[in-house]
Amino acid sequence: MSFKQRDIISILHFNKEEILYILDVTKRMEQTDYSQILKGKVLSVLFFEPSTRTRLSFEAAMKRLGGMVIGFAESGATSIAKGESFSDSLKTIEGYCDVVVLRHYLEGAAQFAADIVNVPVINAGDGSNQHPTQTFLDLYTILKTKGILEGLKIGFLGDLKYGRTVHSLAYALAYFGAEMYFISPPNLRMPNDCMEELKKRRVTCHEAESLQGIGKQLDVIYCTRIQEERFADPIEFEKVRGIYRLSKPMIEGLGVKDDLKIMHPLPRVDEMDESLDGTNYAVYFDQVRNGVPVRKAILATVLGAIE
Repeated sequence: MSFKQRDIISILHFNKEEILYILDVTKRMEQTDYSQILKGKVLSVLFFEPSTRTRLSFEAAMKRLGGMVIGFAESGATSIAKGESFSDSLKTIEGYCDVVVLRHYLEGAAQFAADIVNVPVINAGDGSNQHPTQTFLDLYTILKTKGILEGLKIGFLGDLKYGRTVHSLAYALAYFGAEMYFISPPNLRMPNDCMEELKKRRVTCHEAESLQGIGKQLDVIYCTRIQEERFADPIEFEKVRGIYRLSKPMIEGLGVKDDLKIMHPLPRVDEMDESLDGTNYAVYFDQVRNGVPVRKAILATVLGAIE
């Protein structure tokens, strides 16, 4: 199975076997020294939105494989601030690198970039649409902490309308027979197109506004923050600010399974209390650490260093 020169735009572009292949390469990345496999290769990171974990883990992954990194975390310091078009910037940067990692506030920006340049483009988040590399590390975290991917009951909690990590992960888990519970305020439900896609894949889905009566059934809770930056109307945001707050007493009060795992793509704000951090439920910092081997696997495969 070859991923050489392949764009990583949407999890919908991958079948089950391809997903499992990336997870297998990720495991190899944790077990074997590949420190010079990308020597002489250059990664360009282009971030038009703030990022800590995604950008730094891609940079760490590239450098640990022997490659180099160029790019920016603030487009205001580039010629775009002078009026240069997005397409002209991409065509310029293409000449300096072997692979591009792009985060952009507009849905579809990653596909637009992939259609313009002749090096692989990796989507690091395009608006509220998709975040496929986060999905791979989420799946890898579930596999490592639960031991399986098949047949789990997964609860998605929080901002499901704008949460691109939720959209991507739900699509991927559909391949593994997951039963999904979507817990959110009415105005932050999963988008209709996402629900229709899941129905086409014959996923059993439930919608609710609270974990009450649901929490004790779940194998994984995937918590997300309410994303203030996605709201056009501040008043609408204030209506849902702090509506969910997971804590150790709250979780234990639900009568959850002893082996429940709580995940979060981070950053967290007020939706998850630090009292959870020292519990066996919390795996969100393991999730963060898994970003490096997963992104090492993706970079190595799209650049043809591993097949």
